[in-house]
Amino acid sequence: MALGGCTDEPQASPGFPLPDRPVSGLGSNEFSSEDQRDSVGEAQKVMDLAEIDTGMTVADIGAGNGYYTVRLAERVGAGGRVLAQDIDQNALDRLARRVERYRLDNVSIRRGEFADPRLPADSFDRIFMVHMYHEIEQPYEFLWRMWPALRDEGQVIVVDRDRPTDQHGIDPLLLSCEFERVGFELVAFKDAPELSGYYAQFKAAAKRPEPGEIKPCRSDNPK
Repeated sequence: MALGGCTDEPQASPGFPLPDRPVSGLGSNEFSSEDQRDSVGEAQKVMDLAEIDTGMTVADIGAGNGYYTVRLAERVGAGGRVLAQDIDQNALDRLARRVERYRLDNVSIRRGEFADPRLPADSFDRIFMVHMYHEIEQPYEFLWRMWPALRDEGQVIVVDRDRPTDQHGIDPLLLSCEFERVGFELVAFKDAPELSGYYAQFKAAAKRPEPGEIKPCRSDNPK
């Protein structure tokens, strides 16, 4: 999953804080082989936990080669929609060819930005962020700009590993803290070794703070 992270020093937009932690470099577009992931029922378990149903509109952030995209497309059916987003144009080009080959008429593809997922407002029942959150260079700005994209009762799904952020993971307490600082609330959490990490689910809180009101979480004491 490629979405953020690079060797340059991250720079937040004016008004947004930088994270008090390292950022992972870009990982592989293929976390492990799709056959391996299906052998443990990864996508099925995540979609079940997220209560994905026919007719939903879902975003797959950091879609990469489309492991979740194609499975979400099948799950939501012809009456649903999946938006696959990534910042890696080569990955998106490969995914576009796959979508065309599979004739997935309910999938659209969009290129995002390092600090902005560029999602339309009030559009999504679920937003997926699987094994990629730790690569986002400006998490507070990114999440703040993502907040309006959720519909009423919409939720954000995060799957990641409990390990340092420069080792392709994030402490779940730090993850929750960063989400909460920009106007989200944790509604579900599950340790999930079968998913190579943990599962977390967030909803939009009643209010989104102004950028200048956001205080970064301390990585050594995330509260």
